[in-house]
Amino acid sequence: MIRYAFNKMLLTMKKRYNYDVRYQQDILQADLGAYLKFMGFQTMAAHSAGLPAEPLYAARIRAIIWDDCGPCTQLVVDMALEAKIDARIVRAIIDKDLHKLPEEIAWVVQFTDCVLAHSPEADDLREKIVALWGTQGLISIGYAISAYRVYPALKYALGYGKACSRIQVNESSLVPTRNAVSAEDTARVG
Repeated sequence: MIRYAFNKMLLTMKKRYNYDVRYQQDILQADLGAYLKFMGFQTMAAHSAGLPAEPLYAARIRAIIWDDCGPCTQLVVDMALEAKIDARIVRAIIDKDLHKLPEEIAWVVQFTDCVLAHSPEADDLREKIVALWGTQGLISIGYAISAYRVYPALKYALGYGKACSRIQVNESSLVPTRNAVSAEDTARVG
């Protein structure tokens, strides 16, 4: 009965986002305990502690692009648009076009890429993030960076990884910018 209820929830997600949920269905069918742990992980991934949607999705999108440039990224982009984030901001986050982003969102984009690259430039950006959104905001961004990397890793581990594809943002189709920290990023930190 519980498997049926979880599968119904997955089918709703599949329909809502046009997203392949087979890897989650496989976990559910093979090991209910493992699926319940995955659901527990989902609560970490959803944590926001009052952080505004734009910086939260900036971290989520940049983190998922780091490990995926296909269906997982498309899902997070669709969720960002559903959260009413302006499509121009979403496109700039995907493209890592810092000049088209509000300064604080550019900081989150840079911070996320610096964290994932283990770059010391993250330190100055961390201070700016804490000044804007406090330690709770930093934790929310940290959870987004950490959690959103799990989905593509798990999908690839289970054999559901997909090749890179273009990401749709309303009528625009883009290839995610996956580069690490650039000289422009370092210059923009200051």
